Parts: sequence; C-alpha cells; structure tokens
Amino acid sequence: MLARALLVAAAFLVAAGSAWGQTATTNAQNGSSADWGPPTAGRNSNGTARTPGQPPAPGSPATTSGRAASPSQTTDALPPESSPAGSGPRRPIAKVSAGTGQLPNKHGQLWREYDISPYALRVASTTHPEQAIVDWLLRETGYEAWNCGPVAVLNANPRTLTVYHTPEMHQVVADVVDRFVSSEAQSQAFGLRVVSLSHPNWRARAQGLLQPVQVQTPGAQAWLLQKEDASVLLAELQRRSDYREHSSPHLLVNNGQSSVVSATRGRSYVRSVVLRTDGWPGFEPEISLVDEGFSLEFTPLLSVDGRMIDAIIKCEIDQVEKMISVPLDLPSAVASRQRTKIEVPQMSHFGFHERFRWPVEQVLLIGFGMVALPVPSEGKPLIAGLPLPLPSSPPRADVLVFVESKGKSNQPNVASQPGRPEATTYRGRY
Repeated sequence: MLARALLVAAAFLVAAGSAWGQTATTNAQNGSSADWGPPTAGRNSNGTARTPGQPPAPGSPATTSGRAASPSQTTDALPPESSPAGSGPRRPIAKVSAGTGQLPNKHGQLWREYDISPYALRVASTTHPEQAIVDWLLRETGYEAWNCGPVAVLNANPRTLTVYHTPEMHQVVADVVDRFVSSEAQSQAFGLRVVSLSHPNWRARAQGLLQPVQVQTPGAQAWLLQKEDASVLLAELQRRSDYREHSSPHLLVNNGQSSVVSATRGRSYVRSVVLRTDGWPGFEPEISLVDEGFSLEFTPLLSVDGRMIDAIIKCEIDQVEKMISVPLDLPSAVASRQRTKIEVPQMSHFGFHERFRWPVEQVLLIGFGMVALPVPSEGKPLIAGLPLPLPSSPPRADVLVFVESKGKSNQPNVASQPGRPEATTYRGRY
C-alpha cells in the first residue's frame, strides 16, 4: 500500500511540473516574463501584488490569465463612446494635434485690425453695432470665404475689427469698413411706403415711367423711377378707391443698421383640448394664438461718396385664410356623450428677401404681385343693416413698396431695445 501511494504522488508531481512549464512557455511567448505566478494572482497598475480574488485597483488595466493587459488591448477594450461613468471626459474619436503654434499663411494671409470706433460708438439703437459690419462683410464675401479654403479670422468688438485673410480679401474688407466709418453712423431719412391695390392694372398707365430692375423672387418685380415720376404715380394711385397704405411714410435708419416696420394682429383659436377629471365637462380647451399681418425689414448702406444705396429688403406676409373645424367625441365620467371641436388654421405665407443697389436720386419701387393681403380684411356691407357677404376666396392684393432716400437727418439717434433692430410696429391698427 505504501509503495502504491508513493507511485501516485510521483505521477501527480510529474503532471504538475508539466503544466507549470507549459504556463511559463505561454507567458514567455506573449512577452510577459514578470508575471509567472499562479493564474489567480495578478498585479495592480502600480506594481503591487494582488491577492487571488481581489478586483483590480481603480484605474488599473484589466488582467487576463494573471497577465496585465497591454496598453493597446486596454484602448480596444474601452471604445470612446462607452467610457465608464466617472472616468473623465470622453476620449475623442478624431485625431487631434496641437499644430505648429503659429497661424498658417500658405496663401499670404495678413493680420489687420480696423478701427471702427467712429461708427460703433455713435450708434445707440443696439448694444452691438459692430455686428452690422460683420453681417455686411459676410454678404459681400460669402460665408464660405471664412469657413473653407485659407485659414481666416473675422472678429469684432465695439472698437476693433480683426481680420486675418488674403490681401485680396482685405481690399473688400477695407471698402466695407470705409462705408460705415465715413458717415460716422449719421442717421439717414428714408421714405418707406407699403401700399396695396385690389388689382394690378395700374401698370398699364405707368409703363412709360418704370425702369425694370432684375429680381430673383418668383412673381415679384422691381423698377426705378425718378423722384418726380414717383410722386406723380403715387398721387394717381391715391385717387383709386382700392388704395390702402399700411406703414408710416417716414423712417430714420442708422447707416448699415436694420429697421423693422410691421403691422400684425393676433388671432386666437382652439388648438387642442386637455382632459380633466376634477369637474364638469371633463376637459378644458387649449387656446393658442397665431399672428397675421406683415413685417418689413429694411437695411440700407450708403457708398463712401453717398451717391449709391445698397439695401437688403426682407418682407414676410402671413394670412389666416380660414379656420378648419375638427369635431371630437370626448366621453367622460360626468357625461358619456359630449362633443367639442378644435380648429386648424389654414395659412398663407409670402416671403421676399432681396438685395438692391440704386442711385440716391431715384426711387425704388417693388411689386410683390397678387399676394395675401398684408392686414386682415375689413369688409363693409354695401347697404347699412345687411350682413357681410361671405368671401368666396381669401383676399388678395397687389402689394407695392416705395423706397426713397431723403438725405441725412440731423435728429439724434434714439435708443431702442438692446440687441434688436429699430422697429415701428402697428399692432391692431390699420
């Protein structure tokens, strides 16, 4: 018996030694020569031994078969988008470098600082008058010139406009800055009339006075007139029974800044219903408001010699053609059979956004065409005491805008709401 036990023990020792040699050979092939310990005993990232069954120390790499994972294996095990909570910021996916530490000038870019304080310090209608200069530069050059191609910088504060770009671009920038600084933000007086006619037949008599100007908006037209001819045409239109004027004829605008003329009125309707269980009838109508009317934004910029006007004209007209009713069945605990209705507005929208350039001694006339009436229709019965006739279609009108420069104004600038363009609003008044 003793001899048999000794033979079994010897066989066990031979098998264990063979397994130990295979483990050491595998670890040596994997490049690990320091962790030839038992498979259950690993090491932490700081080099200290970890007892069997103990989890890795915080921040240490995971272990496999008692061998510390290599850095490449650790990176692959934790993808950037699945970093554990509390482990710091997410690692970026894209490759990021610090660069050379200098601004590239492969295309001959130059750093220039333009003094815009003579203009910006005299504008009281907004808290950021320098933004108008940046906006005009982007209109002249396009956004792509600063975001694609050569490395560029465009930054402004109330005193300095900083530009980093090619010499050709600096010529454009200098021209725009001079147009702002030369006038030193002196207010310009403009005549801005928004009128509507029920029929566009006025064009037949005024054809000989109109000089066409190209526009891009479908259905719209624009013309130039001499100031004397514009006065004659306006007087002819005012004698028509369908002539209506929707804005003040006089407007003071800082050179390069925006001014808004609007006439809107809110119209309430039942947009939805909210179910309630605390009383009769078991629901509550949700009232919403939709604005109808027009908004006209005017942004002029004079040339350095004051003979030409560049202007951005943006107009939006919204009209509620009708309210479409939708009946709803709303049974509740207090009333099993009850009905209500909600409304869906049928809207008509017209948008116009164009840039024009014309001499100051002429008048710009823009015709939007037969579009939605700029203000809600004010129908009147033909005979007193009779109800108003139901319209067969939403009201339409030929909307015209007269823009005339009246020269520089000596009135001081009036401050308006910070950060917003000057606005003349006619809410609820037509």
